[in-house]
Amino acid sequence: MRKLLRYMDGYRLRAVAAPMFKFFEAIMELLVPLIVASIIDIGIAQGDRGYIVRRVLLMVLFGVAGLAFAVTAQYFSAKVAVAYTGRIRRALFKHLGTLSYTEIDTIGTDTLVTRLTGDMNQIQNGVNLTLRLLMRSPFIVLGATVMAYTVDHRAALVFVGLIPVLAVVIFTIMLITIPLYRRVQGRLDRVVGALRRNLAGVRVLRAFNKEDAERKDFRERTDELEHEQRTVGGVSALLNPLTYCLVNIAILILVYTGALRVEAGILTQGAVIALYNYMSQILVELVKLANLIINLTRAIACGNRVQSIFEITPSVVSPEGAIKVDPAGFESTHSENKTSDATSTAAPVISFNDVSLRYAKASSEMLEHITCDIYPGEYVGVIGGTGSGKTSLVQLIPRFYDITGGSLKVFGHEVSEYDLDSLRHAVRIVPQKAVLFAGTIRSNLLWGNPEATDEQLWNALENACAADFVRAIPEGLDAPVTKGGTNFSGGQRQRLTIARAFVTDARILILDDSGSALDYATEQKLRKALHSMSDRTVLYVSQRAGALTACDRILVLEDGELVGNGKHEELLATCPVYREIAAASGIDVSGVPAPADNSGTANSAASALSGTFVPATEGGVR
Repeated sequence: MRKLLRYMDGYRLRAVAAPMFKFFEAIMELLVPLIVASIIDIGIAQGDRGYIVRRVLLMVLFGVAGLAFAVTAQYFSAKVAVAYTGRIRRALFKHLGTLSYTEIDTIGTDTLVTRLTGDMNQIQNGVNLTLRLLMRSPFIVLGATVMAYTVDHRAALVFVGLIPVLAVVIFTIMLITIPLYRRVQGRLDRVVGALRRNLAGVRVLRAFNKEDAERKDFRERTDELEHEQRTVGGVSALLNPLTYCLVNIAILILVYTGALRVEAGILTQGAVIALYNYMSQILVELVKLANLIINLTRAIACGNRVQSIFEITPSVVSPEGAIKVDPAGFESTHSENKTSDATSTAAPVISFNDVSLRYAKASSEMLEHITCDIYPGEYVGVIGGTGSGKTSLVQLIPRFYDITGGSLKVFGHEVSEYDLDSLRHAVRIVPQKAVLFAGTIRSNLLWGNPEATDEQLWNALENACAADFVRAIPEGLDAPVTKGGTNFSGGQRQRLTIARAFVTDARILILDDSGSALDYATEQKLRKALHSMSDRTVLYVSQRAGALTACDRILVLEDGELVGNGKHEELLATCPVYREIAAASGIDVSGVPAPADNSGTANSAASALSGTFVPATEGGVR
C-alpha cells in the first residue's frame, strides 16, 4: 500500500491542507467546553445575562468558523481522494494493457475487474476518511486530555489511564481484521466471476436448462462471502461497544470524583461540566476513529491487492535495443501458377523451427516440435480438430505468447527481438470471437488504420463481403454499433471484424476461424478476396476442410503436432488426419487412394520438419 503513495505527487499540498483545516476545526471544538464552564461558573452563578449572551455569541462564532474549516477540509480531502484514486486507476489500466495473455490467464479477468472497481472505491473512501479524521480524532483525544489537565490535573489522570487501554483495543481489532478483509475481497472475486460468467453465457444456460445448477453455484459462492463478511463484521462490531463501555466507565469515575471535589470546594460545577464535555468529545471521536479504522483496514487490504497487480512483471515485453519490422526483401511470390521451386527460392517470411509451447501452470505442452516455413504472399490454411493447437500456433506469430522451445522467426529475425508495437502493426490477427466496440461502423474500422479514407473503408468492406448490408443501413459507415455489436448478427459482426483487419497495411494477416458464422457463398467470396491479396501473407484457420481447398498450402495439426503440410489433393493422399477431417466436412474422398496408416503422416511430418517443399512427383508434399 505504501508504494501507491507515489501517485499522491502533485496533491501533497492539498493532502496537507485537509487535515490542517480539520485541526483548526478541532481547536474551535476544544474551546467550547471552557466557554460553557465560564457561563455556569460566572454568568449563571452571578446572574449576569450580558455575560451569558456574549459567551453564547462567542460560541456561535466558533461554531461558524468550525463549519467553514470543516467544509474546506472536506473539499480538499474529496479532491485529493478522487484525483489520487483516478491516477491509480489509470495507471492500473495502463499496466493491465502491458500484461501478456499468460498473466491475464493466470490472474483471471474477474479479479482484474474487481480490483479496478470495488477495490478502487474502497481505496478512495479510505483516503477521504483518512484525510478528514486520522489527524482530527487523535488531536481531539489528546487535546481534550490536555485541556482536562488545565482544568484539574487529578481528574486528567482518568483521561491518561483511558487512552492506552483504548489504543490497545483499537489496534488489536485492526490487526485481526486486515487479513479477514483480504479474504472477503477474495470471496468477492469469486462472486463477481460467477456473475460475469452467467451474464455472458445466459443464452447457453437457458439452452441447456442449467439455471438451477448455476443458481446453486451462485448461492454457494454468496454464502461463502456472507460467512466471511459475518466473521469480519463480528470482530469489527466489537469496536464500538468496547469503546462506549470503556469511555462510559471513565465518565462514571470522572463524575464521581468530580462530585467529591466539588463538595470539597476544590472544583467548580462548571469545571466538572467541562471535564464531562471533554470526555464526551473523546467518546464521539473514538467512535469516529473506530469506524475510520474499519474503513482504513479495508482500504489497506484493497490497496495491497491493487499493488500486487502492479508488481506483476509482464513476460512479453519489447527487449532493449528492439528492432523495427522491416518487410523489405520479403516480396510476394504469390501467383496463380506458382511452383514449389519458385517458392523454395524465396526467404520464408515466417519460420517455425522445432517450436514448442507450454501454457503457464499447464501439465503438458500445447505445441510440440513445430517446424515449417511460410513464404511471402502465400495463402496458408491451418486445420485440425478442437484442441489441436491451431489458435495457439497463430498467436505465437504476433507474440501474444512466448514460445517455450525452439525458434520462431518473422521477416528474418527472432520474434522476441522486435518492438511489440512494430511487430503487431505488421502482423494483424482477427480472433475467433468477433468483438466490436460501442460507436459507429466507421470508428470500429478506423481501429485498423486511423488515417484510412472512406474509399479504403469501403474497399475493406467489399473484400470482407460486408459492403452490401452496410449500404442497406441508412447511416452507412456512421451507423451506430452497440457494445459488443449486439445490434448485428453473428455473421455481420465477423465480417466487420475482418474488414477492420483489411483496413490495415499489415504484411501478415491471420484469420483465426473468423468465418465460422458465414454461409458457404459468403465464405467463398471471402476466400477469393484473400487469395487475391498477393501483397500479403495470409493464414486462414478453420475447422472445415472445404474452406481451405483453394489455399496454396494447408498445415494440419493434431494434439499439438504438425502432421500434414501440403496442398489439398496431396494431403488427401498422404495425411490420414486431413483425409478424416475432409470426409467429415462432406468432401468426396472416394476417388483418392487412402494413405497408409503411418506413412502418410510420417511423410507429412518429415516434410514439415524439413521446412522445404518436396515436389509431389518425388512422393513428398509441400
